[in-house]
Amino acid sequence: MTRWGILATGHIAGRFAEDLRLAPGAELVAVGSRTLETAKRFADRHGAARAYGSWAELAADPEVDVVYVATPHAAHHEAAMTCLAAGRAVLLEKPFTLDLATSTELIETARAGGVFLMEAMWMRTNPLILRMVQLIAEGAIGTVTSVQADFGVAGPFPPEHRMRARVLGGGALLDLGVYPLSLAHLLLGVPQHVRSWAKLSPEGVDENTGVVLGYDTGAVATLSCGILGATPLVASVTGTAGRIDLPAPFFRPPSLILHRSGAEPETVAADLTGGGYQHEAVEVQRCLAAGLTESPLVPHSTTLEIMTLLDTIRAQIGVEYA
Repeated sequence: MTRWGILATGHIAGRFAEDLRLAPGAELVAVGSRTLETAKRFADRHGAARAYGSWAELAADPEVDVVYVATPHAAHHEAAMTCLAAGRAVLLEKPFTLDLATSTELIETARAGGVFLMEAMWMRTNPLILRMVQLIAEGAIGTVTSVQADFGVAGPFPPEHRMRARVLGGGALLDLGVYPLSLAHLLLGVPQHVRSWAKLSPEGVDENTGVVLGYDTGAVATLSCGILGATPLVASVTGTAGRIDLPAPFFRPPSLILHRSGAEPETVAADLTGGGYQHEAVEVQRCLAAGLTESPLVPHSTTLEIMTLLDTIRAQIGVEYA
């Protein structure tokens, strides 16, 4: 049995707690928040035995094997460092932190202590996404030449909302754009050329952002994210011998449609049991059982490469965090 703690009590933390019931061998035993009352309400709702009014108390619980950190991303570094310092394995929500420097510090801390640490990029543990990667590796669409993906949500959001508040790491890029970027990275790796543009809000965060990635192989990725309107949330991967389409939401697709050159489209349906968060929990538990300190599905190198890319794009569009 893997004993889980959850740090934070917001919407995503609740969805993860619900899906944890679908992960064989998982048990939610504790929750931590900045206030005891909030933690108790969450613990009662999701069946956790213990509630703590501080992050440090949760991290110090010797009966917790791994902590899922689900705070707003401006607090990811502090929360994860608290857990790592106590020797707790950590599953840390995306984006890992606000920048490459703090992400590097977390990973170096985990490696020095021999503690498991993984970014909770659930898309990379999704069975249908992994099936797509397998199909491409088998040559189903030839060599990948293009990736297209979008992630935009409809506002309006008030200035103090986490999507717009600069102090909370607001903006579309880190919250939403990390998904299209992760998909492109999964299929094409690190780009050699990055071009970005964004419309910034009065608060200084990006509201509407476009990114073009170029690769020396000749491949391109055209990606967008925004908080001004709901986009289709779809993705398409084109190769020299076909195409794979991912319907909305592409990061947890209900199916994939494989278009092989000269053949009728093939649809591969997903098993949509639960919300999809259980797959990352299962991966964490598999790694812990194997004595690993990082996941081969979401390795530290991938996290750092994507954070480098996010830093590059932020510099191009002029978004800075304190």
